[in-house]
Amino acid sequence: MNTVLFVVLLLLLLKLAAEVFLDLLNRRQVRRFADRIPAGLEEVMDEATYRKAVDYTLAKNGFSIVNHFYGSAILALVVFSGFLPWFYSVFNETFGRVLWADVLYLIAVSMLLSLPGLPLEWWSQFRLEERFGFNKSTLQLWISDKVKGLVIGLIIGFPLLWVLVALVGWFGDWWWIWGFVFFFVFQIVMMILYPMFIMPLFNKFTPLPEGELRERLMDLSDRTGFKASTIQVMDGSRRSAHSNAFFTGFGRFRRIVLFDTLMEQLGEKELEAVLAHEIGHYKKGHIPKTLALSAVMVFAAFAVIAYLAKSEWFYGSFGFSEPATIAPVFLLFGLLSGLVTFWLTPIFNRLSRKHEYEADAFASAAVGAPEPMIGALRKLSEKNLSNLTPHPLYSGFYYSHPTMLERQSALVGS
Repeated sequence: MNTVLFVVLLLLLLKLAAEVFLDLLNRRQVRRFADRIPAGLEEVMDEATYRKAVDYTLAKNGFSIVNHFYGSAILALVVFSGFLPWFYSVFNETFGRVLWADVLYLIAVSMLLSLPGLPLEWWSQFRLEERFGFNKSTLQLWISDKVKGLVIGLIIGFPLLWVLVALVGWFGDWWWIWGFVFFFVFQIVMMILYPMFIMPLFNKFTPLPEGELRERLMDLSDRTGFKASTIQVMDGSRRSAHSNAFFTGFGRFRRIVLFDTLMEQLGEKELEAVLAHEIGHYKKGHIPKTLALSAVMVFAAFAVIAYLAKSEWFYGSFGFSEPATIAPVFLLFGLLSGLVTFWLTPIFNRLSRKHEYEADAFASAAVGAPEPMIGALRKLSEKNLSNLTPHPLYSGFYYSHPTMLERQSALVGS
C-alpha cells in the first residue's frame, strides 16, 4: 500500500472512530438521564412522552452506529477494490474517450453508490420512524420519490457536470476559477428555481387561508420589513409527522412556507414566534453570510481539485492512468473530501448555533415577549420526541441548533 492509500485508510478509520465514539458518548448520556426529566424541562414533556423520547433517541443512536460502519465499509470497498478505474476503462473501451462518456461515468458511479444505502433508508423510514409514529409515507410514495429524484438528478446533473468537465478544455490551467463562478451562480439560481419548480413535484403547496392567523402572520411580515409575497402551507404530513417552517427565494420570489404539521401542533402566538424566528435569519443577514461561507468552501474545493488533477501521485494511487479529462479526479474528490471536511463540522455548526440564538432573540423582540417562542420550542421538542439530554461534546459537534435548554435559557435571559 502506498502512502496516499495509507493516509486515506487512516482518515477513514479516524472518522469512523470519532463518529462511533461520539454516538456511544451520547448514548451513555441519554441512559444516564433516562429515569428522570432534567431540571428546568419538566414542563416540556410528561413522564410517558419523555420515556418514549429516550427510546426514540436510543433507537436512532443504534441505527446511526450501524450506518457508520456500513457506510465506511462501502466506501473502503469502492476506493480500495480497484472498481473505479476498472469501471472507467470499461466506459473508455465502450464509448471512447469523449467528454459526454466521462460525464455519464460520473453519473453511473453515483447511481451505483446510492444503491447500497437504499435498504438502510427504507429501514429508517418504514421501521424506525414507523415504530414511533412519525412515518406517514407509503412504499409506493417512497419509490416514487426515489424515481423522481433520479430523473431530476439526471436532468440537472448531466449538463452541470458536462460544463464543469468541459471547462478544463476551454480555459486550461485557469478552468477552476471559471468552474467556481459557474457552480456558485448555479447554486444561487437553484435557490430560486428549486422551491418554484422542483419542490411542487414532491409536495403540495396551498395559500394560507384568509383569517385571523393569516392576518397576524402577514402583519408580522410587514411590521418586521420582510414583505413576503405569500404564505403557503406544505403537506409535510404526507410523509412525516415531523414539522418545520422556512422561507424561500429572493425579492419578489420570497415566500413563507409552513408545514401543515406545524400548524396542527402550535397555537397562533407560537406560530407567529416561529415565523418571526425565520424572518430573524433574513433580517440578521444570515443568508448572505452563509452564502459567503459557502463561496469560500466551493472556491477552496475547486482549487484543491485543480491541484490534484495535476498530481499523478494522487489519481495514480487509486489505479487511474493519466485521465483524458478531469472526471476521475472529480469523483475521487467527491468520495474522499468528507474524510477531511468532517472535522470542520463543529466549526460550521457553532456559527449556525450563533445564528439560531440571534434569530430567537429577534423573534422574542418581534412578538414582544420570549414566552411564545419558548412555548413553540417546548411543543416542538415534545411532538418531535427531541433528545433533551445530549452530551455536550456530541451536541457541540453535530448540532446546528442549540439544545432546548440552551435556547430557553437564552430567551429568558434576553
